[in-house]
Amino acid sequence: MRIPVLLFLLFAMDAARAGSPVSWSFAAAPATGDTVAISLTAACEPGWHIYALTLPSDQGPLPTVITVQDDKAYHVAGPAKEPGPEEKDDPNFGMVVRFHTGVVTFVQPLLRAAGPAFTVKGKAEYMACNDKTCLPPVSVPFELAVPASR
Repeated sequence: MRIPVLLFLLFAMDAARAGSPVSWSFAAAPATGDTVAISLTAACEPGWHIYALTLPSDQGPLPTVITVQDDKAYHVAGPAKEPGPEEKDDPNFGMVVRFHTGVVTFVQPLLRAAGPAFTVKGKAEYMACNDKTCLPPVSVPFELAVPASR
């Protein structure tokens, strides 16, 4: 009896992920000097948005959080960057919120510790909402190969 219920829950979780109104892509590219830019691009379906990296208050929606695992091959070189978010009063939360619609790219700079190739692992955590509802927060892991420096 437990196995069918477990299988149903696994399929339901996969179906929920497949129906997400936000899709992500990830890329790594050399920047200046020993800096590598990790690009995390979210594409929101029309009518949906995700929240900015910082919000005016922690009493409302959850901000987008970019996390990169520590590694001896690189160091995080400052906070993640984002384009200027939209800002408006949200009656659902009773506060001003900052968010992104359409396609948005966050950039996390890394400082290469040495020249060899390495792999970066991390995740993007976000909350997607439309004018009527919010979905539970989602964590999307990524793993990127960064080529050796020249």
